[in-house]
Amino acid sequence: MDYTFFQNYWWFLVSLLGGLLVFLLFVQGGNALIMFLGKSDTERTMMVNSTGRKWEFTFTTLVTFGGAFFASFPLFYSTSFGGAYWLWMLILFTFVLQAVSYEFRNKAGNLLGKNTYHIFLTINGLLGPLLLGAAVATFFTGSGFHIAKENVVNLANPIISSWDSAWHGLEELIGCCGQPASNWWNYVLGLAVMFLAQILGLLYYINNIDNEEFIKKCRKALKIETVLFLIFFLTFLVRTLLATGYAVDTQTLDTQTHEPTIYTLPYKYLHNFLEMPTVTVIFLVGVLAVLAGILLTIFKKGFKKGIWFSGIGTVLTVLGLLLCVGYNNTAYYPSTSDMQSSLTLANSCSSLFTLKVMSAVSLLIPFVLLYIFFAWRALDKKKITSQEMEGDGAKY
Repeated sequence: MDYTFFQNYWWFLVSLLGGLLVFLLFVQGGNALIMFLGKSDTERTMMVNSTGRKWEFTFTTLVTFGGAFFASFPLFYSTSFGGAYWLWMLILFTFVLQAVSYEFRNKAGNLLGKNTYHIFLTINGLLGPLLLGAAVATFFTGSGFHIAKENVVNLANPIISSWDSAWHGLEELIGCCGQPASNWWNYVLGLAVMFLAQILGLLYYINNIDNEEFIKKCRKALKIETVLFLIFFLTFLVRTLLATGYAVDTQTLDTQTHEPTIYTLPYKYLHNFLEMPTVTVIFLVGVLAVLAGILLTIFKKGFKKGIWFSGIGTVLTVLGLLLCVGYNNTAYYPSTSDMQSSLTLANSCSSLFTLKVMSAVSLLIPFVLLYIFFAWRALDKKKITSQEMEGDGAKY
């Protein structure tokens, strides 16, 4: 188990956390539909309480995802989280809106009114997945930054990574400040993630809420959301397979950085899938599982377990995509300003000692997942009903 093994191991764990995070965005996806599906106070209360019992899982996974990146690939953390901080601050702000809404929506003396908090939840449901998808899309489209590791010994200017734009991440969304047209592809993946989150939210409502009239509306909305998701997802996937990626030449060292040279390679991500059949199988199985959960729910009357098919499929699909962008000598975070500043697993990871110590700690992950499983099962033992929401019991 050499340095390369631990680099690949931690990229796998980060990718797995990314897949779990996208699956848990069903909370945001469900919230996005509150103002559109919920036609009465009772229906909206059922929706809020359905997702409200799981929102901590999503927020915790988001923090863990960022923490894992910080510990294992600190140069990415300082470059993206530190450089594109306005983008990440917007994402965190939408999650703060969510937490505040769950806490105060049903409080006595609520001066803002329930609908204000419904709007906050809708904002989180729409913008959260959209912005997260756009941020992940930069793994494929790149960002404008420079890396100067020699600055670590420069006491006057010890900044290693610098962001080119004063907009600090907002340029990824609005396509300004000299950024290339690939910014618009960030929106394509962002919209795909947003509609996928809404699909997962609908599937979760169908599984978690016992109200046939409301479930009928969910099944009807599922058809529309699926079409929109497939349009944006397939568009981004085709573009990615045909795109020129950034590859790493491990045999040639750059004269300035003294690290392996980074160069452009047509169809790089297509090559990665072809050269890594295991990753391809993970990705394809994931896509098929997502579709199976959706189609079974749409066409099989009474079927309510689509969230598990599509949820597991989402984890595998995202895992496959992120493994494709990081493995096989690929620059997983390309710099559109300076190709040799692009980040790879080798040039952006922690020390071997740090990765080894954290790998020992990572062995506790299965126990954490087991705890989540039993907590989830306990929360979902009883389906949510309109009678419960109209009663005086504790609820959001």
